[in-house]
Amino acid sequence: MTGPSPQKFGFDTVFSDDGDVAFAAPRPKRLYTIEEVEQLRQQAYADGERQALASMQALQAQALAGISDAAAQALGKLAEVAHEHRVGSAELALACGRAIADAALAHLPHAPVQAALESLAREVEAAPRLVVNAAPDLAPGLAEALAETAQAIGFAGQIVVRPQPALSPAAFTLDFGDGSAAFDPAQAAERVAAVLTAALAAEGLHAEPLIPGSEG
Repeated sequence: MTGPSPQKFGFDTVFSDDGDVAFAAPRPKRLYTIEEVEQLRQQAYADGERQALASMQALQAQALAGISDAAAQALGKLAEVAHEHRVGSAELALACGRAIADAALAHLPHAPVQAALESLAREVEAAPRLVVNAAPDLAPGLAEALAETAQAIGFAGQIVVRPQPALSPAAFTLDFGDGSAAFDPAQAAERVAAVLTAALAAEGLHAEPLIPGSEG
């Protein structure tokens, strides 16, 4: 085991052969003039001020970094809350839409079939016969309702209504020989829900802000 290397002893004052001082280490000054004291005071004040400012700047930078991290976390959480709000609002809108549609179909069960026939007026005008397959709950009175619509659009062909138990409530198909059309409220609602769900999933957390102008 080796210890610290020995160091040569040094003298603060070295005398020459004739007794004069050849070298003397500087000694700390013990007496200062008023001007020197004032200069030292100002220097110490300036050094302390610089150190205080540096410390304050470091603390300020640390605080700003903390605020930035907290804001980033809060904004991320806010985006999640906003997305959940959008999803909940969309689900509520779909539920309300279904309830309104169900009430409308219960009040005017033949209206969708009549509207479909009106929209197909040009396609069916030359057809000799129109076959309507309808859900059992929709079939009663449908022939009379379609006869009125046919007269309004100028369709002179035969209209045949066939109840089909396999069809869901309020669903129907129209077959006019050269083409056909179909409507199923339940399937339509499922398609709307699927499209909306896909749109919300694609949008994710990058949607427009809930409050216009809040993105700035």
